[in-house]
Amino acid sequence: MIVVIGSINMDLVLRVPRMPLPGETLTGGAFRTIPGGKGANQAVACARMSGKAEAGGQRVAMVACVGDDAFGATLRSALVGDGIIDSHITTLPGVASGIASILVDDNGQNSIVIAGGANDLLSPAHIDAAQGLIEQADIVVLQLETPMDTVVHAIKLARSLGKTVVLNPAPAASLPDGVLELVDYLIPNEIEAAMLAGVAPDSTDIAALAAALQKQGSDNIIITLGSKGVHAALYGGDTTFPAEAVKAVDTTAAGDTFIGGFVAGLASGMDEAEAIGQGQRAAAWSVTKPGAQTSIPFLHELF
Repeated sequence: MIVVIGSINMDLVLRVPRMPLPGETLTGGAFRTIPGGKGANQAVACARMSGKAEAGGQRVAMVACVGDDAFGATLRSALVGDGIIDSHITTLPGVASGIASILVDDNGQNSIVIAGGANDLLSPAHIDAAQGLIEQADIVVLQLETPMDTVVHAIKLARSLGKTVVLNPAPAASLPDGVLELVDYLIPNEIEAAMLAGVAPDSTDIAALAAALQKQGSDNIIITLGSKGVHAALYGGDTTFPAEAVKAVDTTAAGDTFIGGFVAGLASGMDEAEAIGQGQRAAAWSVTKPGAQTSIPFLHELF
């Protein structure tokens, strides 16, 4: 089983010809509401890239919070529709579900602002209540769209139970001392890697960034580089995996899709290079489609 602990948002997506300048008003294009949130996106990607559980694919579960509003009901229904176990997705009364306001330009690049809502109330108590679920997991996946003390508590619990811990440190934030020592796979993008390493994003090469993060304690660093591919610093050394060339329509959730493909690959018995390849193939497919969860492929679509 794969357990994803993290955020669930409704994405409010607006197409724009370009990103507006400060103080500028632009006329946009199509507007859509699409289920998202880094945690939910990664859970959906894990589920779709694992295949059907009844056919031998990994089961996927989420630990998360939503509000008691229309968005919360829609978000839960979407996850259940993908076969994700929702027994520890808590509906909080009187609280709004998380939302993300997303602008997507004509080049497929995005700009995102998040209002955490119910995600901000995911607590260590919710993690403790889900211990029985986490005990069934092989891999536990986390991000930073929920409170840091909850993330750290979940990492410590998962590690104490002998689980493989995957952390996507996004949005970029400083981590408490010693946390990276508990993480088996750290998967940042270039900006997040530079912030964690304490350097300017363009001040050093990627291999040096990965080495700096390994010195902080995490043995396996996988830095996603968008159209430039992926740099992996693993036990066996450093390798750069070039990206598949595609025409990007919308890069929303590309990183989440990569993580889901990678984690599903590991859970199915692939080695790290094979799992990275699966993640890259899934991410390349996703950027050719609009939206977050609407762009995440199913395993059968890639092979």
